[in-house]
Amino acid sequence: MILIFMQMPMKRKYAAKVVYRRAASRGSNLFYSIVLAVRKKSRKGEFWLKQIKYSRQREAIKIFLAGCIDHPTADMIYMAIREEYPNISLGTVYRNLSFLVDRGEILKLSLEGKADRFDGNINPHYHFCCKSCGAVSDLEMPEQMEINRLAERYFDGKIEGHQLIFYGQCSDCLKEKMQIEKNYKLGIDK
Repeated sequence: MILIFMQMPMKRKYAAKVVYRRAASRGSNLFYSIVLAVRKKSRKGEFWLKQIKYSRQREAIKIFLAGCIDHPTADMIYMAIREEYPNISLGTVYRNLSFLVDRGEILKLSLEGKADRFDGNINPHYHFCCKSCGAVSDLEMPEQMEINRLAERYFDGKIEGHQLIFYGQCSDCLKEKMQIEKNYKLGIDK
């Protein structure tokens, strides 16, 4: 059996290594199993290793989020994943989402008075949230690094990044509002 260790970038509280185990089966066929060993700091400051197994459900969540552009809630993810895995529970979805956020594999968007949204795109980008319909979308614009430099002037530590969410009304809601106003002026009921 051959073990290959590989460092993975993670958030501060986790340091991990992926262990690829290669073992020969009958004949020349080889199979691989992936084991994630997480080194986590306890409250006492000691480190301990926890082995985290590969999960088909966790992978399904990641794949689903990678293909989404609408930034779904946990409930929306649960309903979509449930089609493939009918026995999955909402708690499992929440635990896997929390785990993926902690590892930095997905983004969690906390919005004012609304359910958290999740984004499979971890590259730096901005978001827009419609106050009328609640839709969340990516805002395609270059990252504004000068915000980090400006914030460092007023902060003693080191700024590593920022997350920015713009609020307003989306084009669909504006069109609907204009149509309602137009109908009102003409005296037409909707």
